[in-house]
Formats: sequence, structure tokens, C-alpha cells
Amino acid sequence: MNPLAGVAAVAGVGTTTFGRLPGHDAGSLAAWALTDALADAGLTPADVDGLVTARVGYETVASDMGLRPRWVSGLPAEGRMAGVAVSQAVAAIAAGECSTVALVYGNDGATAGATYGGAGEGYGTAASLTLPYGLTSPGAFYALMLQRHRHLYGTGEELAAVSMTFREHARLNPGAVMRTPVSLEDYLTSRYVVEPMHLLDYCLINDGGVALVLTSRERARDLPRPVVPVLGLAQRAQLVNSDFPPEDFWAGAIREAGDRALAMADRTRDDMDALMIYDNFSCNVLFALEGLGYCGIGEGGAFVQGGRLALGGPLPTNTSGGHLSESYMQGWALVAEAVRQLRGECGARQVQGAETIQYACASPVVSTLILGKDA
Repeated sequence: MNPLAGVAAVAGVGTTTFGRLPGHDAGSLAAWALTDALADAGLTPADVDGLVTARVGYETVASDMGLRPRWVSGLPAEGRMAGVAVSQAVAAIAAGECSTVALVYGNDGATAGATYGGAGEGYGTAASLTLPYGLTSPGAFYALMLQRHRHLYGTGEELAAVSMTFREHARLNPGAVMRTPVSLEDYLTSRYVVEPMHLLDYCLINDGGVALVLTSRERARDLPRPVVPVLGLAQRAQLVNSDFPPEDFWAGAIREAGDRALAMADRTRDDMDALMIYDNFSCNVLFALEGLGYCGIGEGGAFVQGGRLALGGPLPTNTSGGHLSESYMQGWALVAEAVRQLRGECGARQVQGAETIQYACASPVVSTLILGKDA
């Protein structure tokens, strides 16, 4: 038995509204989300003795919220850090470093004019050896991966099912930024950004904040919200030559992390009632599904057909609309959606009877979480 299995639980969740929010910066958005998360958990800033932040400084959050943590971690801006943040918090609670951890994310990308590309971008993708050839953005990186996937496996317009399905989910989410239906024609006629990826293959750039409050599973049972324990978690870095598209689409790293998380949670793929997959680009959903073993390598395009990822289907995925339609909160809002689904709070987009949900991010640092209901 892994000593981290089920030791901690999500006691509170908070999210801001999403979109363009002038007058806010990352710090104020983080404070907004954390204020809501603490209220959700029935706690106060005085109860927080651990703090993890991403894309906003821990000093800013602590000062704005009056926190006095004894354990602190500040993570870089990359979206791959959402799962890492939860893993760190669980480990800190299990080790006795702290008892209640606030995990906080703030993003003012829309009002700040974040471009995620070009010679001056600051997200680690404009490496000196690739910049002269135009590989200056995550979009260019994933376009090469999709082109290779198409070459090897014939992946074509079936990729549209990802964007179309997630937009249908967003239509049921009052907080989603993009709620207009997307047809196959809409998808195919949307402009290329980096060919072969269309505009509707890209995530949104929005302002917003997300916060989670984690505590021990035992303490969470004394708080007002339904307990959502972290049953399993795992990471796997694949950083050597990470400036170039990995030939296996990170499949080896994803499979290793996914298998370890499932074993830790004592669950199987068949136990998953829904998935939350990091969809910075639609093709990354295929890479994650294949790597995790929900379908064979190269079979992702066929796998997502027929409503398989839709509400009412066998494996509802990104029920909030995800990064493609709800908002690009770099994985954090997907974890929040998983918690709300397990608490039965999602209204028209609720996955009936949801008891176990997997979050997964395919990236140079793979992370995955298994969240469930309290036994």
C-alpha cells in the first residue's frame, strides 16, 4: 500500500468567473478563488498552514489573504504543474509538514496580452536551436506531433470530435467562455493557426483563478462538503531533448504514470466514470488516451467517435468544456471540475453516479490523479 494513497482529500474548491476581466491581475484573481475555496470548505485563512502557488507569487497570496504558512511551494507557470501541485500537497500532509494546504492559481493572460509564441514568449518553448526555424510556440510543437500522428496512423478530420464534444459540454456550463455550438463544417473551415491544427484545435487564453483546499481525509470528514480523497497520483518526467516533439507522443511516460496511479488507488481503467484530460490542443487528448491505455497507440482518432467522450457516453471527458471551451486554466479548472462532479454539483452536465475520475496531463512532465468518493 502506497503511504500517500487516500491520505488527503479536497475539502474546498473555488473558481472565479472566466474570460477577459479588466481591473484584475493574477494576484487578485488568486485571492478571489482562494476566498471562495475557503468558504466552500468552511475554513478561514487562519486554518491554512501550507501553500502551493502557480503563476502567482506565494508572497502575494500570503500577503493578500493573511496566511501564515509553515510550508510553502512556488511552482512555475507551465500548465503541467496542476497535477504536480496536488502531489506536493498530498506528500506534505502525509509527512506532517502541514495539515491544511491552499493550492492557488491566478492567470491574467487575456488582459496581459499573453501570446504563448514568438521570439519574446516566456513559457520555455522558444529554445535557441528551434527558434530560427519557427518553432516558437506550444502550437508549433503540437502541430509537428499531430503531423507525425497523421503520417503514422492516418489521423484526420475525426479529431474534430474532440472540439465538438467539449463545446457541447460547455453549452451546459454557465461559467464557460465559449458556448456556441461547433459543427463539423465549423471545425473544418476554421482557419489554420499552425497547419494541420485549426483555430478550434486551440485552447483559449483567458483571465481567471482556481483554488483548492486539501487536508487530511479524517479532518475533511468534519467539514461541510462531501469528501473527495486523492486515491492515486503519479508523475513521470521526459525532459531529455524535450525541445523537440517526442517520437512516442509521451506514450511511455503516460503509461508508466497512469499505471502507477491506478495501482496506488486500487482501481482499473474500467472503474473510471469520467476523465479530465489536459486539452491545451485537441490532439493532446488523443495522445493522452492512447498513452493511458484507454485505446491502442494510433487508435485515438477512431476511439473518440460515436459520442464516446460525451455526456451519456461510456467515458465522458472534460465535462466543463475543458481548455478548448470553458477556459484555459492550465489544468487547474479540470481538477476543480472533477471534484465538483464527484460531489454531484454539476447540474445539467453531471455524470450520474460518478465515483471515480482520472485527471491526466500529457507533457514533458506527465502527471495524473485519481479522485474518488469517500468510502
